[in-house]
Amino acid sequence: MALPRLRTGTGTAPISRWLAGQDRPAPVWVLVTAGLAPVLVTGGWLAAGAVQPASYSPLRDTVSALAGQGGAQPWIVTSALFAVGGCYLATAVGLAGLRFPARVLLAVAGLCSIGIAASPEPAVGSTPQHLAWTVLGAAAITIWPAFTARRGPGQPLILTARGAAAVTVVFLALSGWLLVETRDGTLLGLSERVMSGVMTTWPFVVALAVRQGEPAR
Repeated sequence: MALPRLRTGTGTAPISRWLAGQDRPAPVWVLVTAGLAPVLVTGGWLAAGAVQPASYSPLRDTVSALAGQGGAQPWIVTSALFAVGGCYLATAVGLAGLRFPARVLLAVAGLCSIGIAASPEPAVGSTPQHLAWTVLGAAAITIWPAFTARRGPGQPLILTARGAAAVTVVFLALSGWLLVETRDGTLLGLSERVMSGVMTTWPFVVALAVRQGEPAR
């Protein structure tokens, strides 16, 4: 059975292509939502870390501890996580130049950020909800670059299959470093900050590349 067709300004397009989104340009505002995410993440842990007692170490201790019940001002990081989740969701909608699975994964990462904020860690230990949201969100954003590759000539390097694969390998390495540090490592906080800084910045880089590669389509 043929797919129903949607009317557009230049003719008709199958629903499958509309879901894929690659026939629609990415709006300018997606650069704002994508660019805000790393600013909010970094600004949140910097501001919250500044009001922690001297016993808190950004190299050793996690960002989640700042948003947990043991943090001095947990609302700072919690608010940032809620805002980052909203930025991811908006960016997933706006990045119409990417395939549908890539946008779904980014939306999942956004929902996980909101879930992490809504289930803060207790003063000691963690909760199953917090761990579940954290693991799912980390997995989604780690493999996300692999789904950002686009077909066709003239694509920016990071949107080619090789470029997307290379970035995914880097993300997997960062996730591996974080996993190693969770086993009584002394640089758990540093690994988490490096990982979150790089991964939250990448949607902005991809958004720039998508807009740059649009004339090639």
